[in-house]
Amino acid sequence: MIIDLKKFIQEEQPYWDELEAILKRISDDPLARTGIEQTKRFFYLYQRACAGLTRISGCSTEADMRRYLESLVARAYAEVHETRKIGSLGSLGKWFIKTFPRTFRRHIIAFLISLSVMLPGAIAGGFFVSKDTEAKQIILPFEHLAQTPKERVAEEEKSVSDKDRLAGKKTSFSAMLMTHNIRVSILTFALGLTYGIGTIIMLFYNGIILGAICFDYTSAGQTAFLVGWLLPHGAIEIPSVLIAGQAGILLAWALIGWGSRLNLRARLRKISGDIVTLISGLAILLVWAGIIEAFLSQYHEPVLPYWLKITFGMAELIVLVLFLMLSGRDKQELEEG
Repeated sequence: MIIDLKKFIQEEQPYWDELEAILKRISDDPLARTGIEQTKRFFYLYQRACAGLTRISGCSTEADMRRYLESLVARAYAEVHETRKIGSLGSLGKWFIKTFPRTFRRHIIAFLISLSVMLPGAIAGGFFVSKDTEAKQIILPFEHLAQTPKERVAEEEKSVSDKDRLAGKKTSFSAMLMTHNIRVSILTFALGLTYGIGTIIMLFYNGIILGAICFDYTSAGQTAFLVGWLLPHGAIEIPSVLIAGQAGILLAWALIGWGSRLNLRARLRKISGDIVTLISGLAILLVWAGIIEAFLSQYHEPVLPYWLKITFGMAELIVLVLFLMLSGRDKQELEEG
């Protein structure tokens, strides 16, 4: 078969370059999800490269081009029939660093809705406590918060200076915190099955508790203790609860199906991977929050100065925001941003 080799290469090179770019993207982020249209495009480019290799296989004058195409086709073949094992530490790290923040950003509106529910709850909690002193007993059914802020601060500072009350129990206490917080977050997400009503109630109630605590301690002049106590773990824990709400709202949207022509099964299948990513990602964040709460948040002045704990918490919050908003950005996101 006689072909105009120069013209053929000029026509096909853009397709080969596109296939190579896709293969590089897959190599850089093997756990990234691809849609149906992207998969179809990849398979079309692979078939086209195979056809091109067949056409120039007999051209002895283009040995370099033939070797290039053989390599390209072999790499594409390996991806089409890939048997890569997912679950290694490296793959988990790539997933957390790239896939999780990308998924978070893709559904940022659901996160903002989650935040817009918790914030009014916090305002309401502060308002209730400011207008009714007995409301604290109802809103905060926790024994360690039943005291006045001044009494608790004095007791906490004395206990850490006299004796380490968590000596030998930090690991178990940390595990208990992780388990509790992850369970609450999963419940917040799962209540999305109530078309989002349960998720909204959970977010609002968590906001009420947070607002009541903040007002109680700041109005009593214990702001430094409050921020030094809450911020080190709360900088991670509170956003994690909001991400759980984000996942719950996504689930609710899929159930309701506003503006979608897909059936319920297709809608749930479409967002299932993103929901698993969000829940798994926030679980990892809550593991860190549990460690920090047990090993840092529970220690106050004079053992740990409040300014140090506050600085640490602020640094955590800044890193988390930068991580969620910038980590794993691809070329398309950078152009859109």
